[in-house]
Amino acid sequence: MTELTAMKCEACKADAPKVSDAELPELMRQIPDWTPVSRDGILQLERLYKFKNFKQAWAFHNKVAQLAEDEGHHPALLLEWGKLTVTWWSHSIKGLHKNDFICAAKTDSLLAD
Repeated sequence: MTELTAMKCEACKADAPKVSDAELPELMRQIPDWTPVSRDGILQLERLYKFKNFKQAWAFHNKVAQLAEDEGHHPALLLEWGKLTVTWWSHSIKGLHKNDFICAAKTDSLLAD
């Protein structure tokens, strides 16, 4: 278990601090399979998970959806045959908050379940 998976998301308001340029590399080291991407100027975390078929991807999708509900923080999920793309970012601050890294780490931990 990583430090991030032991944490719980906190309520994130529009004035919550974004992850700083100094914090980003350390947080990324804790989730090495994720990629920071910028869409419309908004920094997001993204990872593509691959599976043997649609049913396995769908089952993992459902686990991620339940995690999102449990944490009160919701990603973009793109379900395709044999693939699930998960994208975390904090809509209220239009960027990355520590919650996104917590949820990315917890998403990875679902693979072991």
